[in-house]
Amino acid sequence: MSSRTVAVRSLSEIRHHHRTPLPSPHLPDISSSLSALTPITTAAAAQTHITQLNTLLRSFLKNGIVAITPKELLHFFKSRLRHHPTLSHLDFHLFRYAAALDSFRHDHTTFEYMARSLISTNRLDSLPSLLEFVSSNPCPCSDGIFSCPRIEPIFRASIGSFCRSGRFDNAHHAFDIMTRLIDGKPNAALYNIVIHGYVKIGKLDKGFDFYKRMLNDRVKPDAVTFNILISGHCRNKKFELALEVFKEMKEKGCVPNVISFNTLIKGFFQGGKVAQAVEMAHEMTELGCEFSSVTCEILVNGLGRKGKIIEAADLMIGFLRRGVLPKVFDYFVLVEMLCIEGKADRALELMDELWGKGYKPSLISCTTLIEGLRRNRRIEKSVDLMRRMLDEGIVPDSVTFSCLLDDMCGGGGAVEANKMRLVALKKGLVTDGVMYRILISGYTREGRRKEGEAVVDEMLDRGFVPDIATYNMFMDGLAKSKGCRG
Repeated sequence: MSSRTVAVRSLSEIRHHHRTPLPSPHLPDISSSLSALTPITTAAAAQTHITQLNTLLRSFLKNGIVAITPKELLHFFKSRLRHHPTLSHLDFHLFRYAAALDSFRHDHTTFEYMARSLISTNRLDSLPSLLEFVSSNPCPCSDGIFSCPRIEPIFRASIGSFCRSGRFDNAHHAFDIMTRLIDGKPNAALYNIVIHGYVKIGKLDKGFDFYKRMLNDRVKPDAVTFNILISGHCRNKKFELALEVFKEMKEKGCVPNVISFNTLIKGFFQGGKVAQAVEMAHEMTELGCEFSSVTCEILVNGLGRKGKIIEAADLMIGFLRRGVLPKVFDYFVLVEMLCIEGKADRALELMDELWGKGYKPSLISCTTLIEGLRRNRRIEKSVDLMRRMLDEGIVPDSVTFSCLLDDMCGGGGAVEANKMRLVALKKGLVTDGVMYRILISGYTREGRRKEGEAVVDEMLDRGFVPDIATYNMFMDGLAKSKGCRG
């Protein structure tokens, strides 16, 4: 009688007497199960790992567990074996060994754990063997007329891992096994996994073949299916075929979603078909498909790269007036492009209208526009924008604010500059030494000794005057300024 048979019989006897816990349960020898499969180079190392696994399982069984069930095996996997530094890779071999024990039957919990473990550790060579085992050893849940509902997710994850690693033969085989096991037809999402896998690596023809299989299996494609195919054609610059798929999508009663339109619009821009991209955006609104911020970004970037930034601004305003512009649209890129083109006034008009309709700009949009206006010497407009920002609680960065103070003081507006600084201070702006020096310089040029001295004193109180020499320099400068007023 072989040692394995004796071991199995020994464990079977323990199970038959499980009501009386044994002080030291005998662990069957699992070496024959492991020897052919353990990825270890030397026999000595293999024997060491087997001994360690025996010890680990024996210590687990000493906790009063003498009859191994799927629940207890799963607990052992999760609590003892999964995080073991040297034995975690033996989980599948223990899984196979447990299947050979009398009165033991794996269920979907151990199937799920084993599939996740093989996938997460990239042991895909063993995954087909597991799926074959699942096929030939059904879960106890499927003893009735219905299959186990947890089987399809196991195959879904397995098929996805095969496709991501380029193992499409394994993916097809797993798909075929799954169709035999589950009730009814596979979900469209399962076909989409394989189609997307092919499209992602550039095998669009193979993806279409699997799409045809989907139709032959009388499974209705969904929006994701068509979006994958549209994206594949756009990537390969086959825009006519992409439009054909889009047309087929509508013919089959599948409503295009925002991803469908975004994919086509982006593809048209990449192919230089600007007019078609804009036309597709208009069709999107006509069909009642809700715009997304991504749609706006694609349109703005696409038109901007073609030198049509004014058209982009007009298009966004048009969508705004039609009530289809998403509230989360951040028009920073649009403002930036307009300012780069020297069209800061147009950017200001755009911001005014959007802001007036409830589209509050981001901080970076405001500071970008202020810099654009300053470059065009629109100081008064940039000051007005800064004041509006402060009124709305948008606190600028110190660099932008200091530059604007310098512009105001350079134009004889030191008093107004300091008033704006005080308002900003209440809103949370931290005054630094640069701002004080700009204001003192402005008051000195304007001959406003009294106001300047007040700023110097404030500067001293807040620790921005490094020494008495600097203090005297400021005061002397204000006292000697031309046209001193006090």
